[in-house]
Amino acid sequence: MRRLTVVASVALALAASVAGPAAQAENAVLYASVGPELTQYSIDVDHATLTKGRTVRLPANVQEAAWHPSAPYVYVGWSSTGASYGDQGGAAGAAPRHGVTAFRVDVVSGSLAPHGSVAPLRARPIHLTTDRNGRHLLVAYNLPSGVTVHRVQPDGTIGAEVEQSNALDGGIYGHHVRVAPSNRAVVLVTRGNAPAATTPEDPGALKVFSFADGVLSNRASIAPGGGYGFQARHIDFHPSRPWAYLTLERQNQIAVFGIVNDSLSPAPLFVKTTLAEPGNVRSAQTTSTIRVHPNGRFVYVGNRASGTTEFQGTRIAAGGENTIAVFEIEQGTGEPRLVQTIDTRGFQPRTFALDASGRVLVVGNQSPLAVKDERGVRTVPASLSTFRIGADGQLAFVRTYEVETRPDAGRLLFWMGIAPR
Repeated sequence: MRRLTVVASVALALAASVAGPAAQAENAVLYASVGPELTQYSIDVDHATLTKGRTVRLPANVQEAAWHPSAPYVYVGWSSTGASYGDQGGAAGAAPRHGVTAFRVDVVSGSLAPHGSVAPLRARPIHLTTDRNGRHLLVAYNLPSGVTVHRVQPDGTIGAEVEQSNALDGGIYGHHVRVAPSNRAVVLVTRGNAPAATTPEDPGALKVFSFADGVLSNRASIAPGGGYGFQARHIDFHPSRPWAYLTLERQNQIAVFGIVNDSLSPAPLFVKTTLAEPGNVRSAQTTSTIRVHPNGRFVYVGNRASGTTEFQGTRIAAGGENTIAVFEIEQGTGEPRLVQTIDTRGFQPRTFALDASGRVLVVGNQSPLAVKDERGVRTVPASLSTFRIGADGQLAFVRTYEVETRPDAGRLLFWMGIAPR
């Protein structure tokens, strides 16, 4: 059993490794990035509260991170370019730098220590994951779109890149990469691009590759409607049934695909809105990430609205849904049924995560934004918001923790995740 805990729970964690799920520790550890800084927080699962801990600094802004599936290592991707730098687009005056740093996670304190050499990358890593047995690290890129595979050494350090065929179909604007439950296939989610004033829409797709000892080969391209109106963003798998759940970013939808012979069904089994008011979509309203509950009964989707309007010389929020949508999964068919949308108490919930027990959900509200209310104009800060997860899968808000950011300097609350136990 995987176990990453903080000081207050180490004794229970050791017991749980012997006694099984009933003895699981009641604490967990969360990491959140602002610019190049990665800060740990202990989570009191019983009370859904956070306590801030140590911070480590990466060579450039953190993009994403991936946990080793069975050992205390985390792989953190960073880059000096990309959306995490806000309107700057990158670190001014410097040559682009991209890489992955491996850390050993202390099983007592949760603190991070660099582990092995930094792995340089060819472009900004937009997402990372490991395969199911922890032998390979996969990195997705948006520009140019594609994926690389790197060996993970027995000691958890990052090894050599695995050579791939030049014929791999990387699609347009890769955004997420996941390894199928069988460990024999990889899905690269390619978002495409929305149409703009001077450019047409670029189609999205799910690029499915066969996967064997780190080597990828083209298997299928899933692109309903030719990929138009299919701005795929993030995917997650049901823990025990042959279903994959996908967010469609600009369409504000969740789509369900069947998993068949280590590939995906050519068309979605179900498509549902993620919004409480799908008939009243405001500007810059999109989905973000997606998580299936560990028990397989529920699936969660982030809705984010970042549109602004001018009020007395200040840009303020233009309205929209910054929420987590909760779906109950019909266990016979995989169909998701929307049962709740709940305000995240912030703006742009780009990332969120569940603890391993499935009792706490924490949202990363990425950026501060001004709002107008009965008190006048005020700024809602970036934050981490905690929620309890009920037996029915629904969320109850507990508390918000302000996080200091500086969007003008490229310091956003860009990523957060909860370590597996």
